[in-house]
Amino acid sequence: PDATGAAAPVQSAPPVHGKPSAPAESIPQEPDRPEPQQPLHPARPPAPTAIAWESVASAASHAAAIPLSQQVAEEETDDEEAPAGAAELLQLSEEPEPEAGARALPDGVPEDGVYADVDVAIVMESTYPYLKGGVSAVVHDIITGNPDLTFGIIHITWDSHSPLKDLYGMPDNVAWVRVLYLSMEEHQEDFLRARPRDLRMNRRQRRELSRRILGAMLSLAQDGQTEPLWDIISEGLSASRRYPVWAILGTREFMEAYHDMMPDLGMSMTDVFWCLRDFFSLAYAVLAEPVPRAQVYHAHTTGYAMLLGVNAAREHGTKVLLTEHNLYVRDTVNTLLERRLDLNIRLTDYRTFDVTGRERMWMAWWLEMGRLCYPYAYASTYLYPRAITEANELGGDAGRAIVIPNGIVTSEFDASYVARLAAIEEIKKEGADKHLWKLVYIARVVPIKGLLDMIDSVRLMVDRGLNIHLDVCGPTEHMPSYFEQCLTRIVEQGLESVITIRGTVKVRELLPEFDLFVLPSYNEGLPVVSLETMGAGIPTVSTDVGAVRSVVEDMIVTDDGQTWDPCGIIIEPGDPTVMADKVQEVISDVDLYERLSLNARGRVEAAYDLVKVNASYNKIYRQGGAGEQAGARADRGGA
Repeated sequence: PDATGAAAPVQSAPPVHGKPSAPAESIPQEPDRPEPQQPLHPARPPAPTAIAWESVASAASHAAAIPLSQQVAEEETDDEEAPAGAAELLQLSEEPEPEAGARALPDGVPEDGVYADVDVAIVMESTYPYLKGGVSAVVHDIITGNPDLTFGIIHITWDSHSPLKDLYGMPDNVAWVRVLYLSMEEHQEDFLRARPRDLRMNRRQRRELSRRILGAMLSLAQDGQTEPLWDIISEGLSASRRYPVWAILGTREFMEAYHDMMPDLGMSMTDVFWCLRDFFSLAYAVLAEPVPRAQVYHAHTTGYAMLLGVNAAREHGTKVLLTEHNLYVRDTVNTLLERRLDLNIRLTDYRTFDVTGRERMWMAWWLEMGRLCYPYAYASTYLYPRAITEANELGGDAGRAIVIPNGIVTSEFDASYVARLAAIEEIKKEGADKHLWKLVYIARVVPIKGLLDMIDSVRLMVDRGLNIHLDVCGPTEHMPSYFEQCLTRIVEQGLESVITIRGTVKVRELLPEFDLFVLPSYNEGLPVVSLETMGAGIPTVSTDVGAVRSVVEDMIVTDDGQTWDPCGIIIEPGDPTVMADKVQEVISDVDLYERLSLNARGRVEAAYDLVKVNASYNKIYRQGGAGEQAGARADRGGA
């Protein structure tokens, strides 16, 4: 992938219902994707954005379960009361919907519907292989860098109108892609048709089940006990379910249990019903369909991907591995609350934040989903050490956490590095004040990447008489309104001749043109673009986000004792003046600039080699049982 592609993080799903309010970073959607149709029910506020490809786990006491195999259903009646709004869940259509024309299968999905057992099933939310971006690029490198293992891709996306064209060229060791849809509109024939009678339970049994569900939520939220809720998922939501647990939501018994056990949510019963129905529908979309067997399910987010991965591993008796490219739960909650994504979130914050009842429920949904899933990973990988500490506050287990950074093939940047060394000699001859310093921003043009801040910094530097030019490289179409703001700011600041918007370009081919990489972002994991510019010997001035400080500034000591000093300067996000100060510091001192350039190349060679990164993943996969597919299939009588 080129550096522009590497700069883009995870894409996210559209909202469950209605349009999202403007979060810290609005979620890009394809312009030709239709909005999910609004269901016919009483007016209610739109649900917060279901991002991240972005839990009610609240009050109730645990109730002992009666084994369903020992229950005998009493005679059912059809005139029982249900809460306002429940009719949508229970109502059957008078006539079946007309069938649409045959839709082409998503790229990579087997035409015969047969999914072979694989060593590793990569579980993605929205990204690989149908969207370009940093996470997709990393996953593609992992797959191609482990040709001795077989892979499948489980791709979770919003609906069948989402991008489903392979943009990477499926590697030979990928056996299949399995696509799952989150939107309730994709589950008209299953989720929405369920009736309480499908439970085949009498009133007493429904009452016991309702209290058991709410009790399991309480056990998770208050005591961190995960098994009670996973038992219910296995019985009533997984592919091997014995009853459709979501049908309980439309019963009087469930709402009575909620009223008794969750009296302090600060929401009307109608609002609670619709919120819970959203949660049930999302859980159903992720858990209810069978997924192919893998020795290791490798989830790349803590949300729906990890929820699916844990459930699949439990169903098949295999294992789940988690990789957090960013702290998904933190970013999702901050987006929900329209906060900066780099602000810290703790597991219990949904209990103490001053938010609406509906926001509190969605905070709980995401935070408790993380707590439900974290304990089942046999290992969790992070891009930098600080992320492990931050994940601990969300329920992660430091004892099973491993740091595996992103990596690049350094030799691919040899020509650019040679050109940089030559450029430094030319700068020495002409002098720092005479040289036109070419700065480059490489990222999507969206609020979270901070381009407006960078434009303000450029104005400050021009006012100081610095001889600079800024190139903006990266997609501009993800958020047109923000792009227009940036264009307007450039004109207002009189910077048309100083800033060039290049859009999506092959940045690798342009790297020899640039002197300094600037990253004014508010949120990152470990941006591959940082490694790529370092491989070309380009120093950095960046905000302190994600792994950037460890990549750019922290001391690196190799196995043979060699040390590498910083290759740039790190600043706090959101301060255009400091950005201007530090850029000026770098470009005013050629000796400093040369040291930073040499350190950039040395650091990436020493610590971010892609071959070593892929070897680390191979080792972890094999610890989870990958590479044993032939023997495992033979034991089960497979081919």
